[in-house]
Amino acid sequence: MTTRTSPAEAGDHGIRSPAPEVVSVNGVSFGYPGRGVLTGVDLRVTAGELVALIGLNGCGKSTLLRLIAGLLRPSAGRVLLNGADLAGLSRRATARQVALLHQSSPAVPGMTVRQLVKQGRYASRGPLGMLREGDDDVCARALADVGVADWSERLVDSLSGGERQRVRLAMSLAQDTGVLLLDEPTTYLDLRHQLEVLQTVVRLREERALTVVMVLHDLGHAARFADRIVALRGGRVAADGPPDRVVTPELLAEVLGVSGRVGTDPHGGWPVCYPDHPLPPQEVLRNDNHIH
Repeated sequence: MTTRTSPAEAGDHGIRSPAPEVVSVNGVSFGYPGRGVLTGVDLRVTAGELVALIGLNGCGKSTLLRLIAGLLRPSAGRVLLNGADLAGLSRRATARQVALLHQSSPAVPGMTVRQLVKQGRYASRGPLGMLREGDDDVCARALADVGVADWSERLVDSLSGGERQRVRLAMSLAQDTGVLLLDEPTTYLDLRHQLEVLQTVVRLREERALTVVMVLHDLGHAARFADRIVALRGGRVAADGPPDRVVTPELLAEVLGVSGRVGTDPHGGWPVCYPDHPLPPQEVLRNDNHIH
């Protein structure tokens, strides 16, 4: 796995130091009444990484993001953000360090793009600061970085799905954090807008030196855009590593429940999946028992 290191991290002789650990999930378990979701999950994310979480619906991907964002508290284990236990931080203090783009959000009739993006400043400005008129430089930069500054006076309700997702991404950037969590940012988008959103995330990660963890349903997108893929199955980590090591026919079978083949993109070199058919229930159960 390639570790990104800034010039400041390199010594006088060009020796690169390991990137600092930003997110540490240590033995975390979590469940809702009557249903366990995560069991003994460990995850380390270093500064500048782009990590994709994959797995079937209900495996705990979105729950894990909410735990990292401090919106949920684990029943066992700890989540550390830049070395600090989230259990000791308030929601607002956590929101100054990590931004979460939810899979969906309720419509807000009559709100303009500028007004919605400005909501991202709440953690820094507080309730009184939000009453001030005008945008600060952080808000203006977020609008510009995602390419929606020209839409600032348009109503959010008038935008297409792809346009609305870019605006929601700008709102997350307006939190001005070093960690960005994305919960299925390409859901409900056509292929063109999926690529547009993911390429924007990759660009912003470089320009803003962000650490990104995102939930993706499309394994092909994860293999192409992520540095690392973490696969969850049944509330546990089933695989963790760079795409060329993790994306295998065994992963398709054991994590996603399908039989298929894996090749290599001739131009980019990333793994390409060719799913053939879903595995019968008894095969899925056998694989589930195997990886646990």
